Amino acid sequence: MPISTGTAEVVRDPDFPQRVTLHVNGVPSSSLDLADPGFLDFEYMQQMAAFVALLPPGPLRVLHLGAAGSAFARHVEHERPGSRQLGVDLDPRLLELVREWFALPRSPLLRLRADDAGRALASARDASYDVVVRDVFAGDRTPAHLVGTGFAAEAHRVLRPGGILLVNCADRPPLTTARREVASLAEAFGPGAAAQGRLAAVAEPAILKGRRYGNLVLAAVREVPEDGPGDDVGGADPGDARDDGSGTTQEAAQDGPQTPGQAGSDVGQPDLRDARLGRALRTLAVPATLLAGDDAAAFAGTAAPLETAAPA
Repeated sequence: MPISTGTAEVVRDPDFPQRVTLHVNGVPSSSLDLADPGFLDFEYMQQMAAFVALLPPGPLRVLHLGAAGSAFARHVEHERPGSRQLGVDLDPRLLELVREWFALPRSPLLRLRADDAGRALASARDASYDVVVRDVFAGDRTPAHLVGTGFAAEAHRVLRPGGILLVNCADRPPLTTARREVASLAEAFGPGAAAQGRLAAVAEPAILKGRRYGNLVLAAVREVPEDGPGDDVGGADPGDARDDGSGTTQEAAQDGPQTPGQAGSDVGQPDLRDARLGRALRTLAVPATLLAGDDAAAFAGTAAPLETAAPA
């Protein structure tokens, strides 16, 4: 099927006909079970879900940079009904098609915006999201304006205190890019990020040992001030409220009142060293290793941060 940036194809699993994989320009981009909105097939998404489970119960505000088939957004709505999510993808035709093909949450639960991910991030209000997910690729690389200290600082800005940034980082031995990205997150999220358990990297053991190319999930948590998150945190983000009613963003509108558990709740700071997180990752169908806190700092080692400008 032609789309704005190339082609899209939906391929059914011959063994499980209700499961489909969306291929964009020949690359598997999303995998969904049409009968099970909570289903996650890709290992890195399962790892991301384990991080999200650390957040307090209730709906979340989530910004997805790189929407594709919105499998992760669908999972979030299944696990946390009432969440308000914005999925951003560069391809407007793709967003129209995934609305037609897949049973995605409707607006205002999930809005889809055709936009550059960096521009969407730059337009978001301060402290307006509980979770920011970066899952954007051009070929096998993340676009340059969505990596490094500039991107990390912008993500830090739009997260509420206690909110979490999740990054899908594809790399090959010796994992130079992943190490520099962790160093960039450490710089943007503050000098105490590793020591306070606010920094982590996760991957299958073979990837961490430098045996093959693969995906790592990097995570960073915005610090909660000692006096709490404050009363001005978590207002509705007008940037995610442009929707024509079908769920694909077109024109400005304003979100209604927040529901309990969304951004701005008086919550604590997730500790990525939490034993429950490590256990959840180890017991996945494809076990993953958690490097958190000092182990994340050791993973970055002497790698220099990727010094980049903030996306605009």
